Amino acid sequence: MSLITLTTDFGIKDHFVGAVKGAIYTQLPDARIVDITHQISPFNITETAYILKNSYKSFPDKSIHIIGVDSELSPENKHIALLLDNHYFICPDNGLISMIASEIKPTQIVAINIHDRVESSFPVLDVFVQVACFIARGGSLGVIGKDIDTYKKITEIQPKLNQDENQIIGSVVYIDNYGNVISNISKKLFADAGKGRPFKVKARRYEFDKIHHKYNDIINFDIEENRSHYDGNKLALFNSAGYLEIAIYRSNLDTVGGASTLLGLGYRDTITIEFIS
Repeated sequence: MSLITLTTDFGIKDHFVGAVKGAIYTQLPDARIVDITHQISPFNITETAYILKNSYKSFPDKSIHIIGVDSELSPENKHIALLLDNHYFICPDNGLISMIASEIKPTQIVAINIHDRVESSFPVLDVFVQVACFIARGGSLGVIGKDIDTYKKITEIQPKLNQDENQIIGSVVYIDNYGNVISNISKKLFADAGKGRPFKVKARRYEFDKIHHKYNDIINFDIEENRSHYDGNKLALFNSAGYLEIAIYRSNLDTVGGASTLLGLGYRDTITIEFIS
């Protein structure tokens, strides 16, 4: 039996998550369901894509990922199912796949066509669950809908490299539970564009001339004995997902604060890297 994951902006107060799980278990009593998160900021497609891109690979091949963010059906927001990197995704065609599939081309994409039989204001429950359970029972994508060649692209979530390759212009795509600010600038892009040159990372009025590999790289463990005074220091690093992050060392949103609040950085704010020739 395939594993089914859920990623939504439903939160945990209302009945939505429970209803979706109940519908899956009704069709597949032996199903295995994993909640990736239900705390996506409402309708935030970029945040959804970031979380999924950095979580789906940890699941077994042939896992089925239901994505319930901005999922209401409309002429501009179709529903699609696709096979990508040997994983199935069932989601709205609202652009979120363009970040997940930025480096890997989908094997197959279909436009879901069961809406003629199902009219719903809760498509995750009434449509996506049906599709997921059909795939879990061994059904093929071709039965779910008609093959299509492309999906909606969101270009603003991709960083830009200027013509002389001396500057990367990125933006904030996610703020984590610690208030750390994650950009869309990847370690690979930084290495390819920088070619080992000195650089400055600029975020509002703050600058960094060093990018760390982990948070406690700012500490000299051979010299320092009392390290508590490092708490609250700001730093830049490439996080475990391989993206440039602006962080506060040992941040605590209730006391020290996070990078987002202390540095005044929010979703879609600009972060640039300037290379020095």
